[in-house]
Amino acid sequence: MKFTSVLAVAFTVAVASVSASPSRETNGERLARGLTPLPPQKRSGTPSYGAKRSSPSGSPTSCSTGSLQCCDSTGTVLDPVIALLLETLGVALPAADVLIGVTCDPIGIVVGSSSCSAQTVCCTDNSFGGVISIGCIPST
Repeated sequence: MKFTSVLAVAFTVAVASVSASPSRETNGERLARGLTPLPPQKRSGTPSYGAKRSSPSGSPTSCSTGSLQCCDSTGTVLDPVIALLLETLGVALPAADVLIGVTCDPIGIVVGSSSCSAQTVCCTDNSFGGVISIGCIPST
């Protein structure tokens, strides 16, 4: 009999303590009751959090012809924008297969580093103040 009484008291205490523990309510429930929302919880990172970071590519290669340039875009005289730029600058239109760089900077000057986030090309004629570069070859 004593064992049953002790067991009943222990069970009652256990149930009372479980039901008395605060449950995590949502901010919607709190706002509906007129309470302020709970502060944000710090959560652990995503599975990619510990992923290996990629390293930047190596320095661009040097050019055997012309100088290494970082151009915003490249194209030929068949591109109407490039043809208009050439005409505006008074440059004789080269052959249709000659690659032309637009808005080019020498690689060593680009943001003080040797990287290029646009198109890296080697150009033979860079005498137009960076507006255009003529005779370009894609750099690998």
